[in-house]
Amino acid sequence: MSSAADPLAPLAGLPGVADSVDSVRKAVDRVYGHRVMRRRAGEITSEAALRGARGSAALSGADWALEEVRRRTDFGAEEQARTVGAALRLTAEAGQLLSIWRQSPLRVLARLHLVASGSTPAVGAGAGAGAGERGGDTVGRPRLAGESVHEPLIEAPLPSAEEVAGRLDGLSRLVIAGGSAPALITAAVVHGELLALRPFGTHNGLVARAAERIVLINSGLDPKAICPAEVGHAEQGREAYLAAFDGYVSGTPEGMAAWIAHCGRAVELGVRESTAVCEALQRGAA
Repeated sequence: MSSAADPLAPLAGLPGVADSVDSVRKAVDRVYGHRVMRRRAGEITSEAALRGARGSAALSGADWALEEVRRRTDFGAEEQARTVGAALRLTAEAGQLLSIWRQSPLRVLARLHLVASGSTPAVGAGAGAGAGERGGDTVGRPRLAGESVHEPLIEAPLPSAEEVAGRLDGLSRLVIAGGSAPALITAAVVHGELLALRPFGTHNGLVARAAERIVLINSGLDPKAICPAEVGHAEQGREAYLAAFDGYVSGTPEGMAAWIAHCGRAVELGVRESTAVCEALQRGAA
């Protein structure tokens, strides 16, 4: 597909982006080649999901220790617990939505918001079905004019509901069309665009990071979901996350390159986390 037909293809030529793409590919290949992966891949996937959920929740204000996330069973008591519960549900749900993502990204985003909010009708149910922990009939659909957004981490200007609808449609068409851009670039753009739009009344950060996860899995870069970028985003810290996101919002070549590089580093740190799990399993320590 030509650059004219694929709007993301030119991003691969930005300074440093090709290096990020190559570094991520090599890191992912290394962990997939680990000897433990040949016989215990399911355990690595499960642990990566747990650690990814913990990382995503941390960026949304619930920075719990991993063992606390592992131990807890009640996630409805207070706001931080609900955030962790939402992150866990989203991570579990992401793998069930891969084929739908290719056909209808907007349906997947609606489903993710339903799941995050605690409303979980069947995957094929209408986007507005159910009522969640906050917002009633606002759950599972993009916000309308005049509806508020609760997303305390992100302070960038909030696009209008009309702009959100147009840009979501454009993002959907981009995903359905596919293209020649590397998976890292597509994942970074999907993540950044959803953070910038904040299309839902709540849980936009969690949904954006779950969508990034879906792209990385669906693209074939991380088919077994063992490279949790959410871990890396959290490890780099909120300040670095927001600074890189400001670059995305700016739309400048330098800003876009910085955001893609940040997302690439997040994947690499996720790889490092799962490599450590592999090593622990190999030693019999986990």
